[in-house]
Amino acid sequence: MAERVDEQALDEVVTYTSDLIRIDTTNRGGGDCRERPAAEYAAARLADAGIEPVLLERTQGRTNVVARIEGTDPSAGALLLHGHLDVVPAAAADWSVHPFSGEIRDGVVWGRGAVDMKNMDAMILAVVRGWARQGVRPRRDIVIAFTADEEASAEDGSGFLADEHPELFEGCTEGVSEAGAFTFHDGSGRQIYPIAAGERGTAWLKLTARGRAGHGSMVNRDNAVTHLAGAIARIGAHEWPLRLTPTVRAALTELAALYGIETGLNDVDALLDKLGPAAKLVEATLRNSANPTMLDAGYKINVIPGEAVAHVDGRYMPGGEEEFRSTLDRLTGPDVDWEFHHREVALESPVASPTFAGMRAAVEEFAPEGHVVPFCMSGGTDAKQFSRLGITGYGFTPLKLPDGYDYAAMFHGVDERVPVEALHFGVRVLDRFLRTA
Repeated sequence: MAERVDEQALDEVVTYTSDLIRIDTTNRGGGDCRERPAAEYAAARLADAGIEPVLLERTQGRTNVVARIEGTDPSAGALLLHGHLDVVPAAAADWSVHPFSGEIRDGVVWGRGAVDMKNMDAMILAVVRGWARQGVRPRRDIVIAFTADEEASAEDGSGFLADEHPELFEGCTEGVSEAGAFTFHDGSGRQIYPIAAGERGTAWLKLTARGRAGHGSMVNRDNAVTHLAGAIARIGAHEWPLRLTPTVRAALTELAALYGIETGLNDVDALLDKLGPAAKLVEATLRNSANPTMLDAGYKINVIPGEAVAHVDGRYMPGGEEEFRSTLDRLTGPDVDWEFHHREVALESPVASPTFAGMRAAVEEFAPEGHVVPFCMSGGTDAKQFSRLGITGYGFTPLKLPDGYDYAAMFHGVDERVPVEALHFGVRVLDRFLRTA
């Protein structure tokens, strides 16, 4: 039995990434998306490898794919391997190449989804098809899920699967998906590979201020716009207190050791200053946050409206939801009501686990010059919904990236792209990890 993925898998991951990009699965929110063509594409490649896929929909056209590969050890907990099929919108006029061309140019695959996250979907397909050719069976059962609707509410995707089809994930104890094990260049020659072991909670808020409608030329002490503006200004200016979770503590501790910094965690700001560019890996996950993003008030310049609305993108650390709620109550004050427009849990996963150790070892085998560290994601993934089933989630989409490649800017950005060599590295590392997980 071969101990490494074959060359065909390396070719297939590039082809599949390009093909999936060409299938436009733009999720504009409000149900405006159709993932079915991409789901059928993925399902066909699984079926060709002798893996039986199940296609499931909550809403017509919003298709999910689930399949299971039986492992050799029935007593081991199953591992969920998941990736979403939808992508955020892209305006072709802003791009160097058409965002849905899947063009391969100068060793780079271009298009929406190249990083978020049709690359990982393609890696999964390439690895398991390689196993089928080589007769490989993993130790644990591997459950594969390609989901719809991750870029919106996940109601038609992982939420639907977790709530309506939990039997498909029977035995799953852990899961891996986006977005970790990528190369972070610190500007001084070090290559860091952060693996996600946590996510901040999602708290998208709707703020509503009500007042007395009236003529714009008159005195009005009960102006809804003024009430809302005050609340938004207070939220935007608020300095949230430090809240260190176990994952963030582990990240800071390992980064400090890597850089030979003796500053303890009692002075995190001083430690961040000494980390330089590497501080970006942790600075967004030291605290809760709330950023005003949308405003809606009035219909005519000389009319004071009776209602004004704003939306805020809030995120809270694991264990920080009560602090978040009480702080919002105080900042909004008596004249503004707030409610959750969308809420999802924060996640904390153990760093001292065999699974994390396996991911670390797989990266270090193919990037021995790299330094693996844990980190907490500032945003969220489908791991939140799958956590309802008791599945512990990690972010692990391995990519070896060249210096100067801005990985973070690829997410929802213009000219999203991924090097072919990064995809090859991802297949090799994912294969190594899954064989021994």
